[in-house]
Amino acid sequence: MATFSSLTIRRPDDWHVHLRDGAMLATVLPFTASHFGRAVIMPNLVPPVRRAAEAAAYRSRVMAALPHGLDFHPLMTCYLTDETDPDDLVEGHRSGAFFAAKLYPANATTNSQFGVTDLERLNRVLEAMEFAGMPLLIHGEVTDPAVDIFDREAVFIDRVLAPIRRRFDRLRITLEHITTEDGAAFVTAAGDATGATVTPHHLSFSRNAMFHSGFRPHFYCLPVAKREKHRLALRAAVTSGHPRFFLGTDSAPHLRSAKESACGCAGLFCAPTALAAYARVFAEENALDKFEAFASENGARFYGLPLNADRITLIAEDTEVAEDVPVPGLGTLHPFLGGTRIPWRVDGRRVPAGRA
Repeated sequence: MATFSSLTIRRPDDWHVHLRDGAMLATVLPFTASHFGRAVIMPNLVPPVRRAAEAAAYRSRVMAALPHGLDFHPLMTCYLTDETDPDDLVEGHRSGAFFAAKLYPANATTNSQFGVTDLERLNRVLEAMEFAGMPLLIHGEVTDPAVDIFDREAVFIDRVLAPIRRRFDRLRITLEHITTEDGAAFVTAAGDATGATVTPHHLSFSRNAMFHSGFRPHFYCLPVAKREKHRLALRAAVTSGHPRFFLGTDSAPHLRSAKESACGCAGLFCAPTALAAYARVFAEENALDKFEAFASENGARFYGLPLNADRITLIAEDTEVAEDVPVPGLGTLHPFLGGTRIPWRVDGRRVPAGRA
């Protein structure tokens, strides 16, 4: 196995992140903005971001919370509902307010109660998006209570995604935070208009981690982690060099008190450790030569955006992860891998283009 003392790559982008709002936004944004050049910002606030003016206002709050000296570009998304107007949506995309639209099946995950209840009602929206070249980002799970939670991604692919893909063959679709070999296989076999993001946590642990010596709420996310065979399939996909798998942390912060409760929230705050966790996966798979493409190139090329010019360095150094991150006035966050040691860390200095 090849060994590395450091790895310098083109600055990556995070193609799926939750920044929340208010004090939470101010706390978590620096972790994303210090590592990533761009990020696709999820719209599942309360109330959700459904119109261009709401996206513009949210973007302004993000930029106001950005620490001085960080060069970071948020890409805003529209939360689709049964009532989304296709003309308004496309105009928001053309004006630059919306980068993409996000499909949450109603009640599939955090703050998705406003999501789509009847996918047939989206036909005009998807037609307009396809014509306008606007990407569709999908939380790919069915919410039918008769379907086992560990099967909901596979059933969604069969019942929902495959028909959408056939009907709208030019629509750019990203199946977000895939968790199964079914998802990896679908994206691999699909055409150039289908991609997928993969999180550091779904590459790092299987569903067993949630139940090690009791229930572990800080390993609980949606889509929920699956069997070990699915984790291995995801690792094979991202380290294969396939160009349509790319980095999306799905960093989803919740206060420790909300995670450690009788009805704990789903989501992992992985922004502080995501790049180090991804690097560990690629190192374990002897595929660090494929890491830059996954982290920094595949997503930008999939969306037709320029690659970032500057670079970032990861150091192969055993590093302790803080147990908690304070959120002023609210409580604390427990970061992914908090309280453990990880064999990589990110050098916070940006390396200008041409000086790698």
